Amino acid sequence: MQLYKSNKLQVYNSLSGKKEDFNPIHEGQIGMYVCGPTVYSNVHLGNVRTFMSFDMIYRYFLHLGYKVRYVRNITDAGHLTDDGDVDNDRFVKQSRLEKLEPMEIVQKYTVDFHNVLETFNFLPPTIEPTATGHIIEQIELTQKLIDSGFAYESKGSVYFDVLEYNKRGLNYGELSNRNIEELFANTRDLDGQDEKKNPQDFALWKNASPAHIMRWNSPWGAGFPGWHLECTAMSTKYLGETFDIHGGGLDLKFPHHECEVAQGTACNGVNPVNYWMHTNMLTMNGLRMSKSTGNYILPMELINGGNDFFEKSFDPSVVRFCFMQAHYRGVLDISNEAMVASEKGYNRLMEAIDTLSKIETSSTSSVDIATWKHACYDAMNDDFNTTILIAQLFEAVRIINVLNDKKETITAEDLAELKATLEVFVFDVLGLTSKKAEGNNNKLSSVIEMLIEMRKEARANKNWALSDEIRDKLAVLDIQLKDGKEGTTFTL
Repeated sequence: MQLYKSNKLQVYNSLSGKKEDFNPIHEGQIGMYVCGPTVYSNVHLGNVRTFMSFDMIYRYFLHLGYKVRYVRNITDAGHLTDDGDVDNDRFVKQSRLEKLEPMEIVQKYTVDFHNVLETFNFLPPTIEPTATGHIIEQIELTQKLIDSGFAYESKGSVYFDVLEYNKRGLNYGELSNRNIEELFANTRDLDGQDEKKNPQDFALWKNASPAHIMRWNSPWGAGFPGWHLECTAMSTKYLGETFDIHGGGLDLKFPHHECEVAQGTACNGVNPVNYWMHTNMLTMNGLRMSKSTGNYILPMELINGGNDFFEKSFDPSVVRFCFMQAHYRGVLDISNEAMVASEKGYNRLMEAIDTLSKIETSSTSSVDIATWKHACYDAMNDDFNTTILIAQLFEAVRIINVLNDKKETITAEDLAELKATLEVFVFDVLGLTSKKAEGNNNKLSSVIEMLIEMRKEARANKNWALSDEIRDKLAVLDIQLKDGKEGTTFTL
């Protein structure tokens, strides 16, 4: 597909604080890294909003014809709790609560993460590296920073020297627009109080106490990597010393992304990212989502209706449609009223798309499809403005309705263009699924459930040959059965 030539694609760059023309390093190719989940608990709805925004951005780049290497990591090691206690590592803490090994916790919640994203029709990234799979690279980066004088070892831990970084004419604080003197004055040292030269220095490698389960050997002793270092190691390995886009939630801008800028610049002498992109927060009923206040809901609870905040369950595409109505840089507030309204809007959109097949064509067009199509692209080229795009999609709904009522006319060529453009933006870019597709999925699930019941009867009658045949034939279709205490489940 040829790259679409309309208004130049502009992206808001958090580093400059303004929209900039998007010019990838290599023409026709994009390297994009997005900070993935820390898999010690269920992925929360705010995370889903962030990942959904970058899924939409990824989809639009693909539509424009770019070859995209999309890297989204899994953080499965070395993530400390807010109190800075290395013996209170989140993975270790959760493993004690659930009486599981830390890597069992990792596996459990990685599976949950993938299941949730699949439910919301996400495209998988091209590479999904894990922190534990890149320990060697992190040790090598740490040693490189020590050798160049940007880091120092202290009591088996290694810290990045922020003051030294700034002494060399670099600027720790440039991404979050923070003044280094203010950072030092306002820092409350929670992590390694008697180990660091400066309170703002951050850990590249942490010494592990004897009780710490997740640990690896290093030149500085047994320990585990710092959270910030993990992303630098993985992003540069797969995308190079400088790449196009680094994304994540606004809450990661400082200190996580700020530290990534410093690490990458100190290691390679160049700023690691050309465009920093950040999504804003998700609120519910006008309030920040928080477990401690009870204003909290898991993604699947919104889908299955198992919550006290919403009057009914909502289809994943309705949730996705609701999320896309807010610009990714704006705060998104969800409520029962907002979800009900989104469901009505989604239904209107799907009904209009179904109506397209009933539209009669004419020798002339009284509707301007070309201008409408350009408006759709112009909305997306303005920093992926899905809010304006959806307004344009409802303009298409209006056009379809007046055509169906024979109040306007359209040629076969223009009708085909209208249909193709709608499908591109609704299904390919926004990632919605049609009611027809959902109905087919429900029918498929019903057929599989029927086969599972037949297999259950075969096993009860000790007809192992039939039981195995059903299982094996479903496996050929990539439908996996899993037998458990509560019965047989399946995954597509």
